Amino acid sequence: MRKRTLNLIGLFAALPVLAGPLTVGPDYQRPTNNVAAHYKAESLGAWKEGQPLDHLPKGAWWEIFGDETLNDLQRRATDANQELKAAVARVEQSRATARVARSELLPALDANPAWRRERYSPNQDPSFGDITANTFRAPLDLSYEIDLWGRVRRGVEGARADAQASLAAFHNVLLTLHADVSQNYFALRALDAEIATVVSNVGLRKEQVQLVRSRFEGGIGNELDVARAETELATAEAEAASLAKRRAELENALAVLVGESPAKFQLTALAEANLKWNPQPPVIPAGLPADLLERRPDVAAAERQLAAANARIGVAKAAFFPVLRLTGSGGYVSGDIDNLFNWDSRVWSIGPSLSLPIFAGGRNRATYRRSQSAYEETVANYRQRILVAFGEVENSLSGIRHLSDQAAAQQRAVTSARRAAELAGERYRGGIVSYLEVVDANRATLQTERILAQLAGQRLTAAVQLVKALGGGWTEQQLYARTTENSKSKNRKRN
Repeated sequence: MRKRTLNLIGLFAALPVLAGPLTVGPDYQRPTNNVAAHYKAESLGAWKEGQPLDHLPKGAWWEIFGDETLNDLQRRATDANQELKAAVARVEQSRATARVARSELLPALDANPAWRRERYSPNQDPSFGDITANTFRAPLDLSYEIDLWGRVRRGVEGARADAQASLAAFHNVLLTLHADVSQNYFALRALDAEIATVVSNVGLRKEQVQLVRSRFEGGIGNELDVARAETELATAEAEAASLAKRRAELENALAVLVGESPAKFQLTALAEANLKWNPQPPVIPAGLPADLLERRPDVAAAERQLAAANARIGVAKAAFFPVLRLTGSGGYVSGDIDNLFNWDSRVWSIGPSLSLPIFAGGRNRATYRRSQSAYEETVANYRQRILVAFGEVENSLSGIRHLSDQAAAQQRAVTSARRAAELAGERYRGGIVSYLEVVDANRATLQTERILAQLAGQRLTAAVQLVKALGGGWTEQQLYARTTENSKSKNRKRN
């Protein structure tokens, strides 16, 4: 009996080979896209072309900013962020679903032992008399669908693509998390620099109030200058309080990102730590536009969803064709448990079954059309995602270039404003001008210094956005190789 059962299993396992690799539905082909050869904004700045590939390690790209506090925040976010943990769970779910779909390629073998005690009626036809009997069964039931039309294979193909899309979505969550931590951190540090400027201005305003009041008490000044000085002091203090509120909000946002309670999370301000913040955005190789198709995880996820939708067309089309199943059962049946496993108690059965769809009220056709429409939807989503990716890179490239020019001009404005404030103060002490000119000069200085601090944070944020738009970072070897290659290319052009 055991030998026959093994032969039966071997026969079922060989049936897919005998049936042939017939698979209905379209084979997947990635849709074409109109991809530009270069970025529009690439010629606007000193950007080095790179050709990174998605299978190469991207490393801890945030380390190129050289900030140990940021590196520590990124490690904590990777370990404790709850959205990232949820994304990991979704990956495991999709992989388990793929394994469930793959199990349909193999026969299903079940052991179904049973015991039944039954009384027979003497009045039934045929009559066995007034008896009560036991029936013991110990069968092995085997069932297998011969995948003639590729329904199961298409299902496995779609489930595998869904699992790959889920993994790409996880990497997108991870990339977004690291980018959000970096952007919030740089925004907070820019606020620290701005707060330090405003606090310093508050001290200057206090000195000016004392100066104006002493001049008024000495009969040199007037009460209007005192009121103006006190107004400027109160305004500066109000601005400091407003900036402190915004900093607290960013600090709380960072706490959520790193998976910690905002009540316990605290990031020391630059002024309290006696640190100077003079960041310089790193040079990032933009790469060729076509690289986005291989690097960005959201584009990869959209492409895998497209492959899954294509496979589901085959599953829907297979519903129009017959389903051939083989079933078999073998084991022992006896009325007495003592001789249940005797050779004479053996039973077995084997036979095919054919299910042919004749009338389903249009259900199969509607399902097929729905799967085709779902595929067209994913094609549009995929192409839209690529357009969005290119747009984000273009915005980041042009933003970095223009912010660099703006920062250089703003630095000149700060230098000029500080000099103007010094001259206005000297002229006021000499009695040449009124205090109103000092007020205007100090306001201009404060405004230009605050804008310069904001621009420093915006430039770093733009660099982070470019890294995110390009799908992640590069290893040092890749960055060095691309920089060297680009330098050689420029030298060849000059020669």
